[in-house]
Amino acid sequence: QVQVAESGGGLVQAGGSLRLSCAASGSISSINTMGWYRQAPGKQRELVALISSGGATSYAYSVKGRFTISRDNAKNTVDLQMNSLKPEDTAVYYCYLKTLISPSAGVVDYWGQGTQVTVSS
Repeated sequence: QVQVAESGGGLVQAGGSLRLSCAASGSISSINTMGWYRQAPGKQRELVALISSGGATSYAYSVKGRFTISRDNAKNTVDLQMNSLKPEDTAVYYCYLKTLISPSAGVVDYWGQGTQVTVSS
């Protein structure tokens, strides 16, 4: 069984920084994608950043240059360093994992429970 759990988050003033961490455990393929999505009140969940097991990254335009995603393949962890935070970054942030479970089960998406990030103006 695969589990994904976030840590970090909290309240910060605009211009400040926060670091989110996520750990995945269970039967995880060495070839996978991890990342972060966020959902603000009244809005759809949106991509923040992704990183493959090979190190390829992608970012939402709104966070490029401010957020940095990184991972430790040996530990199946992914971090999101968020700098120069803005009030519009306020949202619940969800850790995401896409991994091959088995040839029969195929690729499966997993989500953490989410962690609140609040940026005050």
